[in-house]
Amino acid sequence: MGEMKITNFDNIDLQGLDEDAELIPLLTPEDEEQMNRESLPETLPVLPLRNTVLFPGVVIPITAGRDKSINLIKDANNGSKTIGVVSQKDESVENPGLEDINTVGTVARILRVLQMPDGNTTVIIQGKKRFKIDAVLTEKPYLTAKVSEAAEERPDEKGSEFEAIIDSIKELAFKIIKDNPNIPSEATFAIKNIQSNSFLINFVSSNLNLGVKEKQQLLEIANLQERALATLKYMNMELQKLELRNDIQSKVRSDMDQQQREYFLHQQMKTIQEELGGLSYEEEVDEMSEKAKKKKWGKKVKEHFEKELSKLQRMNPQVAEYSIQRNYLDLLLDLPWNEYSKDKFDLKRAQKILDRDHYGLEDVKRRIIEYLAVLKLRNDMKSPILCLYGPPGVGKTSLGKSVAEALGREYVRMSLGGLRDEAEIRGHRKTYIGAMPGRIIQSLKKAGTSNPVFILDEIDKLASSHQGDPSSAMLEVLDPEQNSDFHDNFLEMGYDLSKVMFIATANNLSTIQPALRDRMEIINVTGYTIEEKVEIAKRHLLPKQLEEHGLTKKDLKIGKRQLEKIVEGYTRESGVRSLEKQIAKVVRYAAKSIAMEEAYNVTVSNEDIEKILGPARLERDKYESNDVAGVVTGLAWTSVGGDILFIESILSKGKGSMNITGNLGKVMKESATIAMEYIKSNADEYGIDSDVFDKYNVHIHVPEGATPKDGPSAGITMLTSLISLFTQRKVKKSLAMTGEITLRGKVLPVGGIKEKILAAKRARIKEIILCADNKKDIEEIKAEYLKGLTFHYVTDMSEVIDLAITKQKVKNAKTL
Repeated sequence: MGEMKITNFDNIDLQGLDEDAELIPLLTPEDEEQMNRESLPETLPVLPLRNTVLFPGVVIPITAGRDKSINLIKDANNGSKTIGVVSQKDESVENPGLEDINTVGTVARILRVLQMPDGNTTVIIQGKKRFKIDAVLTEKPYLTAKVSEAAEERPDEKGSEFEAIIDSIKELAFKIIKDNPNIPSEATFAIKNIQSNSFLINFVSSNLNLGVKEKQQLLEIANLQERALATLKYMNMELQKLELRNDIQSKVRSDMDQQQREYFLHQQMKTIQEELGGLSYEEEVDEMSEKAKKKKWGKKVKEHFEKELSKLQRMNPQVAEYSIQRNYLDLLLDLPWNEYSKDKFDLKRAQKILDRDHYGLEDVKRRIIEYLAVLKLRNDMKSPILCLYGPPGVGKTSLGKSVAEALGREYVRMSLGGLRDEAEIRGHRKTYIGAMPGRIIQSLKKAGTSNPVFILDEIDKLASSHQGDPSSAMLEVLDPEQNSDFHDNFLEMGYDLSKVMFIATANNLSTIQPALRDRMEIINVTGYTIEEKVEIAKRHLLPKQLEEHGLTKKDLKIGKRQLEKIVEGYTRESGVRSLEKQIAKVVRYAAKSIAMEEAYNVTVSNEDIEKILGPARLERDKYESNDVAGVVTGLAWTSVGGDILFIESILSKGKGSMNITGNLGKVMKESATIAMEYIKSNADEYGIDSDVFDKYNVHIHVPEGATPKDGPSAGITMLTSLISLFTQRKVKKSLAMTGEITLRGKVLPVGGIKEKILAAKRARIKEIILCADNKKDIEEIKAEYLKGLTFHYVTDMSEVIDLAITKQKVKNAKTL
């Protein structure tokens, strides 16, 4: 059924409707009976309708635009108000004749004529009864025809079949009105208020969603029951179409509702973001595309980015994967693909920067300058991987900063101390919640270039755990043949690290994985002499602390002698960290005095140092006298640099047992055993009575029992101590020694020579006994460090005894 326009439902006599009436009534049985009794004129003016069919009893508005139609309506409205209405066979015919119109139509009464603003005439007409055109009388000024009544065959209205058809029409009409959104629900009341069965059929037929041809066929059916059946057939078809359409729409709606809901929500979010000044999702994607155009990446990376960006565009911004994908694309855009800073190969300038920032360390600085020279000549050489190895506080990390400044590269530092998760190096796969790239890739992103100076601090302190072995993950990073395609799990692509200059730092090489150590060039950064420490304190540490504490050079002055006192009396290290702390204490004392307006000495004296720092605490590494048999000075290497230690031995009556104390390791105890067995086998040569070994117990002790000690370096020291003990002869004054021994009596070389020599100088030692193979280590040390020292190179234990043991007996010598 088409769209209905019901004006009124009241039962008003049609005869009483005039031009001033406001309401158009529905047809009642009485109205219908009276209409049927009216006689039909012999001739009627005929009004052709283009696109509709008028049924008896039905009120419809029509708009007249043709001159003939307007004239006809005007004359009829001024006269009897009765016209004949027929439908055109072809609505495109502008001036229809008899052959262009249907011969069966409906007599109509003009209810109202309205003049519209556009010049057209709208007329409201009501059908009365059917008629048939017998002949056309005139065609001008409009059609007039001779007509006759087209009688209707009416069934018995109380017949069960006709009643069933009428009930079915009403029922279907209600369903159609309910299912068709274009028909107002008020139409249900109109159907209920129709009392005439014939008018019901005509009313429904007029409002069916049918073409002019089908409606004309319904109008021409003379038998009312047959017309009712035909109407019911069309109603069934229309209801089926409606139900099918509604089913399809409900299916589509159920699919669309969620999408529309999300769409509206996204639009609202977009509006909110724009109000807050943020970017919408589309703008984010556009911004990423624009950034990508400026990147210098290769074809492979570009294709990968475009693929991942299209994946982001297809994603719902509300799902968790969206933010992961966006973070991934942000990383690709932020990484400095093929972006390199230009190296400055002014080697003289580089040398000045290294000398300015670091006093001493000549070997290290020379090696760095050599690398820069090769880089300058080749220009495409893969960056070296250096490992600065040495005790804490000697400036290994700060050297990296100086190298970065000298080269004009960005500086990146990554602390590896205690790192035990492999994902910290390689990153997590981006499928995990909270996934992130590894610290290598993150540091390069922060640096903004692909060729920074990259400091790997404390590489010897990498730890293994159930989460993997980070030192194994570093193998690819530090291999010049592999790191041109470093794979990060989050990045999922190879990244070129070959232009990065890696500088690792370590305190202890023994804890570094051998394969990792093999990939690096080890540069030994040794400790500083007292003189160097004083210079470093004067040039760097004191000015730095003054600045940090808000003082100037005028507020505090510390002379070289006072700095030396601090170095010797209050610090015991190869580096200068403890020295800086002690200087900071002195500066803080001055700062406090200034702040409290107290008097203090601007030029610090030795007494001031003792007042501020307390009595000197570290005098134990001073050389002790040789008045006691069995006490010998040895040289040792520790993680904080070189040190001197004393080997003490004593005899007591017993059965020839030997005790060793002082928190010694296995190797050091074995050295004592070797020394003892060597003496026993060569007792006659050294004038020792062999019965002594059975009558006396020997106790060897190394002071500072709380400090663990191990290694073979004290072998010749223990041998000398035992010879002195058994012969009761003095050890040579101001003498120290280091070397490993064998059962055959050979002396073997040891390590840490420079640190040990610095310790000897601090202890005022004058002579040092070394293995002959350690001579090459002495030659590498600056001559100024060796001033005041005499070196004795030995290959056999007998040489050690000849050099170390004097002919003079000790005081209160025991008779054995």
